[in-house]
Order: sequence, then C-alpha cells, then structure tokens
Amino acid sequence: MTVPGALVPEREIALFLDVDGTLLEIAATPHAVRVPPALRDTLQRAAAHEGGALALISGRTISELDRLFAPCVFPAAGQHGSERRDARGRFTRPHIDTESLRPARETLSHLEALHTGLLLEDKGTALAMHYRSAPQLESIVHAQMAKLAQPLEEQFVLRKGKRVLELAPAGYSKRSAIEAFMTEAPFTGRIPVFVGDDLTDEDGFAAVNALGGHSIRVGDEEVTVARSRLGSVSAVVAWLRERNLTA
Repeated sequence: MTVPGALVPEREIALFLDVDGTLLEIAATPHAVRVPPALRDTLQRAAAHEGGALALISGRTISELDRLFAPCVFPAAGQHGSERRDARGRFTRPHIDTESLRPARETLSHLEALHTGLLLEDKGTALAMHYRSAPQLESIVHAQMAKLAQPLEEQFVLRKGKRVLELAPAGYSKRSAIEAFMTEAPFTGRIPVFVGDDLTDEDGFAAVNALGGHSIRVGDEEVTVARSRLGSVSAVVAWLRERNLTA
C-alpha cells in the first residue's frame, strides 16, 4: 500500500472522490450501503479544509448521493458525468432519449426475473445489471448486454464495473466531469486529486494525471494508470481525517 500523504503535499487541492468502493464498502446491492455518521462529518470537514473544492464523482445519480449523505449536499457528478451539480448548486443534465432504452429495459427485466441473484438498476437514463450475488452468470450478462448495446452505440456506451455492466449515455465520463469542475470556482487553480477504485475511474485518473495532479486507486491488485494507491476504504477515510488535521 502506498500512503499518499507525502505525495499530496499541496495545501490547495481540488478533491474528487468516487463513492462505492472508495468512501463506502461495496454492498450486495446498491441500496444496501450505509453511510456512517462519522463519514459525513469527515467529508464536511474535508470540504471546509479544501475551501469547498470537494466533489463526489459517482456512477450513482445525484439524487441517490444526496439521499446517502443527507443532510450534507456536495458538488457532484452522477451517472459517470452525464449529470453534474456545481459548487453554486447549478445542475447540468443533457436531454437523453430514454425511450430508446425501452427494448433493453424490457429484455433486462426479463433476464432479471429468470435468474436469481441478478439485479437491474434502472437509473432512467442508464441501465445497470448487477451480478455480484450471482457471479456464475457473468458470461450470460456480458453476452446479453453486448447484444443490447449494438443498436444503441450512437447514444449509449457499455461500461464495465465490479460485477456490473451498465448501458450509459455516450459522450460523458468521470474525466469530462473532473475537467468541467476544474474550470470553475472553487476548483480552478488548485491541484486536482482523484481517488477511485474501479475500471470506470481510470479516465478520471488520466484526467488528473494530465492536469499535473494526483491519482489514487483503492486496492492493491488491479492494473491502473493511477500513480498512487490506498489499500482499502478505511485507509481512504483515515487519510482524509489525517489531512483535515495536518495539511
């Protein structure tokens, strides 16, 4: 494990944090996660420490992030960057043709009903099929999702995560979200730091690397473009608390 304290010496940073697998332990289902009250306090203190330059960068919707972290409300990018709320509370949401997802939604609902352990997460503008509780169905899920993605490839992309595949709007990413935040106060002019744990975070790591920042991947096994690592969710939270006190 590489502890990034010495690698993030700057006081004025722009802090971007993935949620599931980074701030929160991954649960059997997305709705099963719990946010410890102490984590809310840690994030509030971290946001104040960084002059408000803290944003959550997640595959979840912003409404889900607000539910999880209530009563705290942070700048955020949801659904892998396809929706965003800046530090002033202004929302950016593109128009997505959700009707085009209807055939895929029906097919995946049927697949979910056929196989115990599958979970379809319908985000409205994206469809995620989780197979964490049925890893033996990985090949079935991948084959079906790939087939559904083909006729939608101009509007949607297939994103692979930890035992989940998602049809998500094309043209958006965690990279584009971070780059957008970095053009706005209070993020602009600061050194960007992104902490994430998954394949969907790799473009975010690339973004902060290109901007001269610090990329930190949670976990010790995966190949990554991140330049530093923390071994676990608890290590991330401990680092945030230490930074709040010492940097």
